[in-house]
Amino acid sequence: MVTTTATQTTAQTVGTVRITAENMQRLFPEINTSLRESVARSSELEGYDAEQVRLMDEVCIVLDEDDKPIGSASKKTCHLMANIDKGLLHRAFSVFLFDPEGRLLLQQRADEKITFPGLWTNTCCSHPLGIPGETGDTLEAAIVGVRRAAQRKLDQELGIPAKQVPLDDFEFLTRIHYKAPSNGIWGEHEIDYILFIQTTVDVAPNPNEVKDTKYVTADELKEMFQDPALSFTPWFKLICETMLFEWWGSLKDLSKYANEQDIRRM
Repeated sequence: MVTTTATQTTAQTVGTVRITAENMQRLFPEINTSLRESVARSSELEGYDAEQVRLMDEVCIVLDEDDKPIGSASKKTCHLMANIDKGLLHRAFSVFLFDPEGRLLLQQRADEKITFPGLWTNTCCSHPLGIPGETGDTLEAAIVGVRRAAQRKLDQELGIPAKQVPLDDFEFLTRIHYKAPSNGIWGEHEIDYILFIQTTVDVAPNPNEVKDTKYVTADELKEMFQDPALSFTPWFKLICETMLFEWWGSLKDLSKYANEQDIRRM
């Protein structure tokens, strides 16, 4: 088991205020604590792709700093930097899918995406939703929820059939808490569940979600990072700069890294 440093376990704060259910309700009275849908539309979404705007109505799981669900809010509400800078935090997942030869499937996000358009990233990055089957108060239940969400999004983004990525084949490694701006309006503030899976899949990308895909070896990915013409999502860079290549080197047996209980603060 990988140990977590003191820095990583430091409580996340906004200024000197801890992220708690009470503080989130005070700062964001629009958060729906019943975990039902909260739809928010405004001028920030004008001019964007219609399908991506529709997806901004999806319901994300709002968290306290210990990854406990405290309510729900629209994807749009959760990704506005004005809210993120006040501490609004939600649950996410990142899938790293490897083929039998150990190559990692990357995707380049579509230009239509509202956050981080056109950037290269890991196989699939998205959110479990505030719907039955994808929420969870305990770590065990949350892992089940993000596995279901990962299976759903791999199909929606990359056309990978659910039968090719069985839920039990996703291996949970750890959780990463990070914040990153996309532009002046949008950004991310997530507790991100890291899932590995090694299998053979058929890929048929949804052009509204994915601009390009590519299988790479570890050395090929390192070469991509040296190419100034390429840009990468911040969460993917964080993971690559910390543990990805060590995990990758142990792909045949991830047992010493799996099911980490602590949240890595980055």
